[in-house]
Order: sequence, then structure tokens, then C-alpha cells
Amino acid sequence: MQVDWSATRLFGVQVDLPQLTQGVGLDEVPLVVDVEAVVDRMTFHIGDESGNIDDSQREPFGVGVGDGRPPAQTPAKATLQAVDHVEALSLFATIADDVGTALRATTDWRESGERDGQYAVDLAVDAIVLDALAAAGMSVLSEESGLTIRDSPEIVVVDPLDGSTNASQGIPWFATSLCLLDDDGAVVALVRNQATGVSYTAIRGGGAWRDGIPISASSCNSVANAIIGLSGMPPEPFGWRQFRALGASALDLCLVASGALDGFVDCSVDAHGVWDYAGAMLICAEAGASVADGFGRELLVRVPEWKRTPVAAATPKLLAQLVAARQRF
Repeated sequence: MQVDWSATRLFGVQVDLPQLTQGVGLDEVPLVVDVEAVVDRMTFHIGDESGNIDDSQREPFGVGVGDGRPPAQTPAKATLQAVDHVEALSLFATIADDVGTALRATTDWRESGERDGQYAVDLAVDAIVLDALAAAGMSVLSEESGLTIRDSPEIVVVDPLDGSTNASQGIPWFATSLCLLDDDGAVVALVRNQATGVSYTAIRGGGAWRDGIPISASSCNSVANAIIGLSGMPPEPFGWRQFRALGASALDLCLVASGALDGFVDCSVDAHGVWDYAGAMLICAEAGASVADGFGRELLVRVPEWKRTPVAAATPKLLAQLVAARQRF
């Protein structure tokens, strides 16, 4: 038998055989491995003697991502997973709290001078986020500071202040967005409206929540009946009932998840990085809404320079109509 050490790091597994005779290779020792998949997690039971593993060794499992309680109220269980999902969500909430405290104390809304549209406060709150995630040993992809790789199989995609122009103008529609990605995609998300304190959260497979209350998308199937959120402006209307242009895409997408908007269309040309939509994309998915790139590309990219055109809708039928509309201009 061979031990794949990259896999052991991925799952947080430690191999400890204290009674193994010195000089005996692992391929000479019978190992019995019992793998039990539970919801979105795995437990490993390894013994150094041949034979069946006694089921009494198993820890009770079941972080209650589907038990009707919001994730923030669900007790964490011991797991061999690299990052516990409930603990990650709790960390995200603490980070959003700290960013909110800093924003409320901010009086200087000058631009940073480093790039167009970036404010000095963007860098200040990014430092708060980076310090917290560094302490947790997490890799980070941030709008403000790019990619920081650490010894972690997962990565947190961050927009520390989505809608900074709104914030600078006193418009109460700006957010902190954090999203944990693993090899299968988005797995934990929090989007906090820093002006109001409202939080949208999701854990993959566990539903979507607004301040602990489950949310779901509308049932709208027609552009003609839809209220659509826009980022940028199309050259002409494409048949919506009404539209809103609010200025913070992460929050706009969360409105689709909650049913307040029926859809969202990015009318700009590849202006959104993954940090703008990753967290809200998971929240939409868990609420029953769909998000796609307007031109059929992968959305959950991990390259800072790659920009996308997100389109969201409450139903697949409406999504197809909105994507077709976006592709016309």
C-alpha cells in the first residue's frame, strides 16, 4: 500500500503507527481503511492490523447543515477536514464584524492613488481580512491584494469592501464578501451589508440564510414579469418589467437569492473579478437561483486578472432569456 502524502494533507490526515517495526515499509503492513461519506465530509478509520474496524470507533457525525437551523447556530463537530465549514463561517462573521467596526470609524474617503477606483479604506480593511485569514493559515484571493498562497488545500476569495463608491457617498449599499473554495467549488459564503448589518450566508448543501432565516429565489420565468438588477447599462432595455442599478454586485446577487430581485445582468465588459460574485453565487445556488457567465465561461476562477460577466436568475428559464439578452449586445 502507498500513502499519497498530498492527499493526506488535503484531508488533514495524520498517519501514526508507533508499534511499526523499524525498517518495515508501509507496503508490508496491512492497513484497513473504512471511508464513510456523510453529507459533505469524510471520516477515516485506520487500523494497523488486518480485520474489520469496530464501528464503535466512529465519532458521531452530522454538523447539521440540513437540520433546519441556520449554519451559525449549528454546533461544530470534530472532523478531519482541512477547514471545518461551520468554523469557517464563524470566522467570516468575525472578520465582517471587524471590517464593519473599521468602516464606521472611517472619515477619510480619499482614493488610494494605486489604481483607479480604489480607496485608501479599501486597503485598510483588506489588511484586517488578510491578518485574520493568515492567522487561520488560509490561502487568499483578494480584490485588493491579489493571491496569497499558504499551506492550505482551500482558498478564501475576498472582496473586503464591495461597493466602495457607494460607501464613500453615504449610499447604504456596500458589503464584505468572503467565500471558501475547495476542489469542488464554493463551499462556505458570507456577504455582509456593512451599512445595515444584514448578513447572507450559505454552506454548500445546507441552504441559504438572511440573518438566520431561510431564503429562496422567486419563481419568475419571464423577463417581461421580472425586476432585474443591473451593473452598468445596456444600450437599450431588453424587456424587463422594472430594473434597479444599485452598485454592489455581491449584494445585488443576494437580492436574487432572497427573491427581492428576479434576476441580475452585468452589462459591462468583463468588469467583475471572482471576488465580486463568488460568495453570492453560492448563496444563490443554495436558494434555488442560478448564476452563469454571460458568455459560457467558468466563473469560479482563481486568477486575479481573469474577469467575467455574471448573470443570475431565479429560474433556469429566466436565466436562459437573460443570457440571450446579454449576448445580443
